[in-house]
Amino acid sequence: MIEIPSQQDGVFPAQCPSRTLLDHVTSKWGVLVLLALGVDVMRWSELRRRIEGISEKMLAQTLRTLEADGLVRRVAQPVVPPHVEYNLTESGQEVHDRLLPLMEWVGANADRIIAREG
Repeated sequence: MIEIPSQQDGVFPAQCPSRTLLDHVTSKWGVLVLLALGVDVMRWSELRRRIEGISEKMLAQTLRTLEADGLVRRVAQPVVPPHVEYNLTESGQEVHDRLLPLMEWVGANADRIIAREG
């Protein structure tokens, strides 16, 4: 059996604030937004094109949530028409860097694991 380090014991109680952040960071759309922004600064429309299948509503909601968590920075340029860019904060980049190995594993193993379900 794998022992969970004591520093992580705090994530198991139902009222632990880390549960909220975990939900935001590990949601399907949260992961994809963090991965996309880890590559470059992007505008909303660029993110929408990059993350196939995400609705306008979900992209807007995910960006607002990750911005409120301090993981994504929204920069609005005072021009007409509005020009808004999104990038990762330092904390967002840290999360991105930790997600990469997981996503590499998922990409390398998804076909094999999904095939077992059938």
